[in-house]
Amino acid sequence: MTTTLVTGASRGLGYETARRLTDAGHTVYLGVRDVTRGRALAATIGATAIELDVTEEATVRAAAQQVREGSGRLDVLINNAGIAGEQSPPGEATIDDLRLVLETNAIGAARVLSAFTPLLEASETPVVVNVSSAVGSLTLNSEPEASWSMVAYPMSKAALNMLTIQYARAFPRWRVNSVTPGLTATGFAPSVAGGHSVEEGAEVLVRMARIGSDGPTGSFISSLGIVPW
Repeated sequence: MTTTLVTGASRGLGYETARRLTDAGHTVYLGVRDVTRGRALAATIGATAIELDVTEEATVRAAAQQVREGSGRLDVLINNAGIAGEQSPPGEATIDDLRLVLETNAIGAARVLSAFTPLLEASETPVVVNVSSAVGSLTLNSEPEASWSMVAYPMSKAALNMLTIQYARAFPRWRVNSVTPGLTATGFAPSVAGGHSVEEGAEVLVRMARIGSDGPTGSFISSLGIVPW
């Protein structure tokens, strides 16, 4: 049975992805900051909640130990935990907000990857899905018609994309990819213009979580195909 960990799994895309993968037969761990609430959510879908705050080393290491004791390996890691921050434009963004967003979205994902690397190595077909965003694409941001004018969030997702590239290169046996769910109406961004549903946004996460050893790696993928770095 496939053992899967989803970080930031108490709501939105994380919870929907966990629910769908549980339905698909995965043994799913919900990485949550509030473990009491997480247990109640996990019980509704047949998953297991574990305390995991990506900004806290101790909880990440403890979560890895819990998965080690419960399953002995990790087949799929979905780095979904993230925050939007203030989304301030250049000249207005604060260093404190930049530090907070990078610590969560990029360093947090790196922290989880580091802690779970031995468990992923123990899998026959390890898969990593880093939940990114098109606003992290340097190519798209460089186009004259680009309209994203913010600092912290795009920087964090660009850094996450580099993490994907480096891990894909360092671990060629793994399948490591960035995905963008697109504009999705969630608690993270409840009123995005033109956004689609959580169910639609989760499609690419679920699909990339279920790829085999012959699937892509080192790619940036949306529901429509390849996204430029």
